[in-house]
Amino acid sequence: MGSKTEDGDKRMISRRTAILAAIGVVFAASTPGFAASDYELLKGLDTDRDGTVDLDEATKAASAVFEMMDRDRDGMLTRHELSGRLSVRELKAADPDHDGTLSKEEYLAVVAKRFQAADTDADGTLTAGELRSKAGRALLRLLK
Repeated sequence: MGSKTEDGDKRMISRRTAILAAIGVVFAASTPGFAASDYELLKGLDTDRDGTVDLDEATKAASAVFEMMDRDRDGMLTRHELSGRLSVRELKAADPDHDGTLSKEEYLAVVAKRFQAADTDADGTLTAGELRSKAGRALLRLLK
């Protein structure tokens, strides 16, 4: 039989293992494209179910996200409303009139630019593999 300290050590290791496993699950689930299956990546975006996302599908998803984020319904997204989707630097680059906000048109222009960056084979559609790329993950932050 083990001593009390050995039993306590085993319980402590078990707790640590459980906590680290839980953190890993939360991290993987919260990172778009990190460990997602093709279905999970395309879910809600691939409306014609052809296994890819085209610019029209991306634009429709982005429009819905814009409406959801525009909590005050003023037709503009502030830095706070964009939190977690665009950094301050990215907002400044995407804000052509330099008013510190993005209109829906400006937001969709960012989506189109990121779509083109993710479309590495320039075929006008994004596969799950392209959505897993750095550019694809940047686009997904604007679509989900």
